[in-house]
Amino acid sequence: MKEKKMSQILIALDFDPTAQKVAEQGYALAKSMNAEVTLLHVISDPINFNSPEHVTVMGFVGYAQTEPSNIQVDSAAALKKAAQQYLDKSKQHLGDKTIKTVVKDGDFADTIIAVATEIKADVIVLGSHSQKWLENIIMGSVSEKVLRISTIPLFIVPTKKRG
Repeated sequence: MKEKKMSQILIALDFDPTAQKVAEQGYALAKSMNAEVTLLHVISDPINFNSPEHVTVMGFVGYAQTEPSNIQVDSAAALKKAAQQYLDKSKQHLGDKTIKTVVKDGDFADTIIAVATEIKADVIVLGSHSQKWLENIIMGSVSEKVLRISTIPLFIVPTKKRG
């Protein structure tokens, strides 16, 4: 059997505080394979970030001590800018200037798959958040949907709090 070299890893990050763990685990995987890394953040529906129920964007946990952990967003452009800053902070935290960053609009799962296909990713890294069982039945989860539609291997980092 001929071995295929893994050369491109896509790490999908959301604004959840557990994304730092996902970024670190995905980056460690990429480095163990000597692969290039692309960080992706998908904005699904910018209008939701303007609603009273969702007015802040969580900052990257590793920077909470030196910078505010929440960024107010009042427009789709501000949300995109905040997402890019978030990915830039993630890149800085990982300490690798060669990491590429991408911010896209669209359905979470479909956009993750589209970007992975576009960059010819060998592996997609994403986190799986713990949610209530009813929410998973009604809404499904991004990780589960990506798993169902992807032909690209996945590395899913469990982010459920132990306790």
